[in-house]
Parts: sequence; C-alpha cells; structure tokens
Amino acid sequence: RLTFELMRLLLISVGRRMPTWVNEGFADYAQRLRGSARLELVEVEPGKRSQKTDVERLVREEGERLLSVAPPDCRLVALDIMGKQLSSEDLAQKLGNWIDQAQDVALLAGGADGLSAQVLEQAAECWSLSRFTLAHSLVRVVIAEQLYRAHSIVMGLPYQRTRRPTKRT
Repeated sequence: RLTFELMRLLLISVGRRMPTWVNEGFADYAQRLRGSARLELVEVEPGKRSQKTDVERLVREEGERLLSVAPPDCRLVALDIMGKQLSSEDLAQKLGNWIDQAQDVALLAGGADGLSAQVLEQAAECWSLSRFTLAHSLVRVVIAEQLYRAHSIVMGLPYQRTRRPTKRT
C-alpha cells in the first residue's frame, strides 16, 4: 500500500490521571502504529461529581468538551455500548479506506456516565467495543490494541493471527 499523507487517529477521551499501566499500554500500541497512520490521545477534563450532580448536564458538558477538541474536518466515531460491534477484519477494512483517503478520524470515548446525545448525533458512526461495560481507562488500551491489529492486517504484518472459531458442545 502506497500512502503519501499520514492520517491521524485521535482517541479523544474523558478523564485524566490514568493508572501507569493504562498510559504505558496505550503508548506501547500507539508507538507500534507507524507508517501510514498515527494514533494520538487527547484527554478532556471530566465533570466534577457529587451527590447533587445533575448527571445529564455533566454528560452534556463532557460531550461539548469532546466535540470542541475534535478537528473540524475529521470523521467522528462514538464509542458506546449500544454501537455496532466490529470484527478486527471489519476495522481493518475501515482503516484501510481511511488511510487511502487520508481521512483523519476522532474516536470519542465518554466518561463514567457515557456520551451525550449531541455526540451520538454528530458522530458518523457508533461502535461498541463489547457488550460488557468497560472501565473508560481500559477502553484506551483496548482501542489502541485493536487499531494496531487492524493496521497490521492492512499492512500485511504478522501480528494478526486468523483463527477459526471452534464449536462448543
């Protein structure tokens, strides 16, 4: 695959001060993803929570912060439990198309209470990483690994192993 422009993948995530293992895991996969794409993390401040917090307002404000740091010309992808689940191969196909088009992509990860309706409406796509509810710190590592895996598939690198599902009885 010949590419002339480097595409940017931005993970825009609510939250700061993550555990060391989260920062190291994300950084490891982001560093591995070289060549035609670059993965960057952009953190936005979470809302302050208390027993009297208006959660709807807090989620709306976090959503506004997420959208405010997304570059205006990039494709927005919301990460939400109700989104579409993709296989690694599906993600590789999408990533390959974005690389070919030099399309920058912002993946939007909400805080503890999820994404606002505004974020979900403005996103071109909505993905679920799992039907499990994942800690938003874990989402950072999972999405970085999956983007690296998809990039490896696109570039024909040996990281991805294809395995046929086995039928359990």
